[in-house]
Amino acid sequence: MIPELGHFALMLALGLALVQGIMPIVGTRSNDPVLMSIAGPAALAQFAFVAMAFTALAVSYVTSDFSVLNVYENSNTQMPLIYRLTSIWGNHEGSMMLWVSILTFFGALVAAFGTNLPVVLKANALAVQAWIAAAFELFILMTSNPFVRIPNAPFEGQDLNPILQDPGLAFHPPMLYLGYVGFSISFSFAIAALIEGRIDAAWARWVRPWVLGAWMCLTLGIAGGSYWAYYELGWGGFWFWDPVENASLMPWLAGTALLHSAVVMEKRGALKIWTILLAILTFSLSLIGTFLVRSGVLTSVHAFAVDPRRGIFILGILVVFIGGALALYAWRAPLLKQGGLFAPISREGALVFNNLFLTTACATVLVGTLYPLALEALTGAKISVGPPFFDLTFGPLFIPLMAVMPFGPLMGWKRGDLLGAAQRLLAAAMLAALATAAAFALEHGGPMMAPFGVGVAVFVMAGAVTDIAERTLVLRLPLRAALRRALGLPRSAWGTTFAHFGIGVTLMGIVGVTAWGSERIAEIKPGASLDIAHYRVTFDGTFDRAGSNYRDVVGRFTVHRLNGELIGNMQPSRRAFPDRNMATTEAALMSRGVNQLYISIGDPNKDGSVPVRLYFKPYVLMIWLGAGIMFVGGALSLSDRRLRVGAPRPAKARARGVPQPAE
Repeated sequence: MIPELGHFALMLALGLALVQGIMPIVGTRSNDPVLMSIAGPAALAQFAFVAMAFTALAVSYVTSDFSVLNVYENSNTQMPLIYRLTSIWGNHEGSMMLWVSILTFFGALVAAFGTNLPVVLKANALAVQAWIAAAFELFILMTSNPFVRIPNAPFEGQDLNPILQDPGLAFHPPMLYLGYVGFSISFSFAIAALIEGRIDAAWARWVRPWVLGAWMCLTLGIAGGSYWAYYELGWGGFWFWDPVENASLMPWLAGTALLHSAVVMEKRGALKIWTILLAILTFSLSLIGTFLVRSGVLTSVHAFAVDPRRGIFILGILVVFIGGALALYAWRAPLLKQGGLFAPISREGALVFNNLFLTTACATVLVGTLYPLALEALTGAKISVGPPFFDLTFGPLFIPLMAVMPFGPLMGWKRGDLLGAAQRLLAAAMLAALATAAAFALEHGGPMMAPFGVGVAVFVMAGAVTDIAERTLVLRLPLRAALRRALGLPRSAWGTTFAHFGIGVTLMGIVGVTAWGSERIAEIKPGASLDIAHYRVTFDGTFDRAGSNYRDVVGRFTVHRLNGELIGNMQPSRRAFPDRNMATTEAALMSRGVNQLYISIGDPNKDGSVPVRLYFKPYVLMIWLGAGIMFVGGALSLSDRRLRVGAPRPAKARARGVPQPAE
């Protein structure tokens, strides 16, 4: 009965989405406030019914109702409760339910908390959001129904894919979807602005919190997925340039550009057309990522669907929403009033430079991801575009961006002083030079350019600190006065500093682990040792261990320094899942500061030896530490009260007594 209730609730949600998508637009065209007011209650009701459907699916999983095909194929009574819950989105149908739940949740948030929005803008935005929801609800009902019953219910399920039986599944997909789907709000606002033919600084102020929230979640989702793959797959890498990894990176790059562009638009009324285009492209890239994962065109650990009907349906969604949005943009954008002018050497100019590099890097990743697919579709030829291509194209674009990043916050609006900013960054440049020299002296081997990468990372971090130092006059005022100035700074200023500092920390980790990491691959017998970096790892043997729905063969390793000092023990394992007839590698990690020792093993041999992959990963934890700092920076900016009210009323308009949008 519960699955049928969930199915019926989803159908009712589709009906409400159609009402929400049609009536408010009719109301804005006819200037009927009653029809426009339907958007808010319809959005709230639609979310309530989608939440009801998602809850019904969750109950089916928790109670192990194997009469539901989706539960039978992805769950098992022997699985711990946490994995029965995360199994909900560990498959195609359930993950699409999560997608639609988050999509309608964001629509409900706009309906509930968008009280300061102009009535027409809010009605149009919620209508666009409803059409997106309706498309995916129809997709689920027609091709991906998670509530399909099995006539003769089995007593036991098939179990979840063993790779997904990890706490990472509880964190990574929800955070990633909050980012992906969160950009739908900026997309809906952009389309609403184009429909109305009006865009101003107030629009940017209303949109920026949604963009910032989505960017924060996507940042944490990408970082969480990277760490999950790092320890779960046993290969020791943090990024493989997998097409589906790229699908999450592209909207992050475009979203970062959108965030900076919205700042320029809010502060100076400039870059209006560019901001609208970025809002469209960012969510469009999220939809392209959905197509890559759900269409079956890719074979990847991330990919779920292999049914071509689903791919065709999602391709249709892409054509309608991306094509329709770009067509509307081409028609309406030239009619919008252009923003204010600014000199190339200014804070606006620095942010434009930032956007050009970010969008070019995004285009590079897009071409490298889609070119093999397009070539195979057109000619049948199969080629592989892997890390060498992206390393040679993405890196040279991103390093200059990092080098000029500290200049932006130190430049003035409209017209800046490049020489003055360079003088204020002199101390940061000296620290970067010292870090480069220290890297050359202390680290031996590795690429020649790696120490310069360390220097750039230090320059970014020191530049972020310099911005705060300049704002607080910490070196020119007494400490107490500087602290008062620091406490009085807007939270968005601290947020910018944290975000930029976090990027420098992540860059430091990437450079360090890529340039100076060590690897040993060998078959090792009990009592034998392997040396790596400053450590000696001794294999003590294996033992068996039983889990709830798996069996482990665990390797025992003792770690010493080369001088004989005992460090600790590590226990990697090879895990077998009988119900799935699959095995996974469970790596063992030992953190030493921001460095890590990493061991993974293969299946034991008859003589007691085991294949071992042993890595020393210097600075690797800085990659994810930096992402966490970026998230904190975003949270600080999001907590700034100025992002929760309308844009300030322009002085000229106040003087003339011109009515302004509600704040």
